[in-house]
Amino acid sequence: MGSLTERQKAIIIGCLLGDGSMRCKDNALLEINHSFKQKAYVDWKYEQLKRIVPTAPKKRFGNKDRIAYRFTTKSIPELTGIYKRFYTRRKKVIPDDLIITDLSLAIWLMDDGSKSYRTVYFNTQKFDMRDQRKLIKLLGSQHAIKAKVNKDKEYWRLRVAVESVGRLSKIVKPHILPCLIYKLPL
Repeated sequence: MGSLTERQKAIIIGCLLGDGSMRCKDNALLEINHSFKQKAYVDWKYEQLKRIVPTAPKKRFGNKDRIAYRFTTKSIPELTGIYKRFYTRRKKVIPDDLIITDLSLAIWLMDDGSKSYRTVYFNTQKFDMRDQRKLIKLLGSQHAIKAKVNKDKEYWRLRVAVESVGRLSKIVKPHILPCLIYKLPL
């Protein structure tokens, strides 16, 4: 991960906790893909990572009326190390030694967070129960944030305890883009 800055690593980790995905042949690349409604957020991510991104974000028309806005980084060895930590048999997993910085936590919230009245959910349905419990432990040990799994229809996600929402907000607020502040109960 030599040529990536600590800030870029934190952003990438936050993306991988959220909506980001990676692919790897000889070297790995990161794909950022959000709804076109999140254009400002994608443009911000691009500005943060543009040193490793060959082309600016583009609109992409998907199934039905979905319009995405996305970019892909170069395939580089620095990303391959991250890929090997976060992927097992092409499935995204949570590394045992993961450090979730304040910035990574904010990116994760902007990607996959949602508020519901006085609490916040992290839409972690893509992770198995073992990884979700690992995330709960990491939130508690690294940020003193209490969370638990919560059933969302047939899948599980993380729910931040109401008493920890203020702590979460204090940690992430300096990093949250104005267009995504609605994800926090104020």
